[in-house]
Amino acid sequence: MALSMYDVWDASRSDLPDDPGQALAAMQRSGLDALPLPGQGATLDRWKMLAAVSSWDLSLAKLYEAHTDALAILAELSPGTPLPSGLGGVWAAEAPGFTVHQTPSSDDRVTLTGKKAWCSGATCLDWALLTTWTRDERDARPSLSLVDLKHPGIVADASGWHAVGMSRVSTSTVQFDNVPARLIGPPGAYLNRPGFWHGGAGIAACWYGASTALADALAQTVRRRAREVGNSAGAGLKQDPFRLAHLGTVDVALTQARALLFQTAAEVDAHNASAVGAAQRSQQAAMRVRAACEVAASTVLAHVGKALGATPYCADARFARMAADLPVFLRQSHAERDLAALAELAIDDPRPWSL
Repeated sequence: MALSMYDVWDASRSDLPDDPGQALAAMQRSGLDALPLPGQGATLDRWKMLAAVSSWDLSLAKLYEAHTDALAILAELSPGTPLPSGLGGVWAAEAPGFTVHQTPSSDDRVTLTGKKAWCSGATCLDWALLTTWTRDERDARPSLSLVDLKHPGIVADASGWHAVGMSRVSTSTVQFDNVPARLIGPPGAYLNRPGFWHGGAGIAACWYGASTALADALAQTVRRRAREVGNSAGAGLKQDPFRLAHLGTVDVALTQARALLFQTAAEVDAHNASAVGAAQRSQQAAMRVRAACEVAASTVLAHVGKALGATPYCADARFARMAADLPVFLRQSHAERDLAALAELAIDDPRPWSL
């Protein structure tokens, strides 16, 4: 019987290099980047793998999620086109003062000039999908360009990356100087496609997976303490009731988030992407599950810290790394702005919470 992707992951993860880029390359060689495409009937399996990688190493998961998202975008917007070789990523953040302009070359070919901020993995990736713009200020729709990062004219500068959390994901400002690229889909396609929100919900699975790693540390401590006290006299008093309460709170938060991930994956697979209102339903479902997983992650961070004290932050390297990485990764959320946008989507439903 052939091994499943999860079996391969379980068997290989402890042997992966510590460097996230090298680890991602090893995963690709093992076929672990061939995730089911979102919205095609196995979205939950895709998110389970994202969560599993995130529970192991969030810096690796950052690159892994972006690489697999890039493959999904190409499958959606450019089906049938041979995939680029090597590792890819998606650079779609738009920062003030940082714009990459596209100049038409021929057919779907353009040349790129300008700077792109927040380019994660720039020093280890082989290709990237990035949002680019025409010089016509009246056109407010970004295009999506596929670029070979080994081409001359590309300079990555990571000197401004001073992060402590997620420090192992080299994030650069990238300068493009007349670099050839290929347009993927028509202008605006990246943001308007159904998969945009499917990918956004996949990020929630990463937050969830990282949260379970911290929660497991608390659960293991409680189990160990239970074995130590055993059935001795006064065992109930020796098991810290406050630590148990923290674990109970964590359990509720994660169980709620997990249920919504299951529900959202089923909705993503069930909806016809071309149906009327599908885009709004996808956005609402994605924003809701992202918010739920962010709340769960914040709850876990707070209660695990209170329950365990300083020891794991100082003596457990894997716990300390995850506890530092997760708050940074969570800031891919737009916090109250996302909640306000979610509320605007909910107000047209007269009974959004009825059973």
